Amino acid sequence: MLRTTYLRAIRVSEFGAPSVLRLCSDVTVPQPGHRQVLIRVHACGVNPVETYIRAGTYARKPPLPYTPGTDVAGVVESVGEGVTAVKAGDRVFTTATESGGYAEYTVAADERVHKLPDALHFSQGAAIGIPYFTAYRALVHKAHAKAGETVLIHGASGGVGVAACQLSRALGLKVLGTAGTPEGMKMVLNNGAHLAFNHREEGYTDKIMEATEGRGIDVIVEMLSNVNLSKDLQMLAFGGRVTIIGCRGSIEINPRDTMAKESSIMGVALFFATPEENKECAALLYAGMEAGWLRPVVGSQYPLDKAAQAHHDIIECPGAAGKTVLTM
Repeated sequence: MLRTTYLRAIRVSEFGAPSVLRLCSDVTVPQPGHRQVLIRVHACGVNPVETYIRAGTYARKPPLPYTPGTDVAGVVESVGEGVTAVKAGDRVFTTATESGGYAEYTVAADERVHKLPDALHFSQGAAIGIPYFTAYRALVHKAHAKAGETVLIHGASGGVGVAACQLSRALGLKVLGTAGTPEGMKMVLNNGAHLAFNHREEGYTDKIMEATEGRGIDVIVEMLSNVNLSKDLQMLAFGGRVTIIGCRGSIEINPRDTMAKESSIMGVALFFATPEENKECAALLYAGMEAGWLRPVVGSQYPLDKAAQAHHDIIECPGAAGKTVLTM
């Protein structure tokens, strides 16, 4: 039984800079309702989308105050009525929470709670949610990528990028990835990419085109569309697709580039995934954990009270290297 009634959690009372992330130690531990699970959090993933929400610039604004975070890993403390898939003591990870993940305890709907195999530690478990489910949605549900096609993961060394590399390789694609540092490029190659390119290098897109023997790319998974989209459209093969995962501003493109290839630009938002789509994705990812190809790469880890620093670094630090995680 739970021995404490209060928990430490990050609370946001106003939208703004990272400094609005405040550590509070008098937050009441939530209780699991019908088909809900109370989890003792060991680690929580930090995703760029959480910085957009905190800044108040995202399409959806949560009611204030709130605790950020969706991707936790930990141990089931207790379950509400109607929960059968997990029980107290199980190691689990989540793809969404009801009460927020930057906290020592969180409540999640049972359909968003998945068992974490013993082979993965909690920090890796906290790196699965948004990155792997987003990569799957982009590659499978949106781009309908097929084995034998060529994929370019534009920004392949961060959380979603590494997930997209591993998943693309498992799906039988030819995988090209970009990163901004030599360490990032090495990470991309170690996680399923056949070839890696430095996107800070002059003329790197020419090298990518050479690697496809001039044919172009079938599917692009794009992390920084406000910088890359115009180049992406020029690199596509006939019938190519760009899936937009990240954007930090606007960009000018020439729509004629889409006519020349009959190409498509598609936005990806995990929020719109149906329960059936999430179930399908979870089944494939679990198989990947069992088979060993799904191995999240954890980058910077921060204690809970350094959440503001984590939010600053994930946006400002050049050259992503694995997944940013908060530890409790």
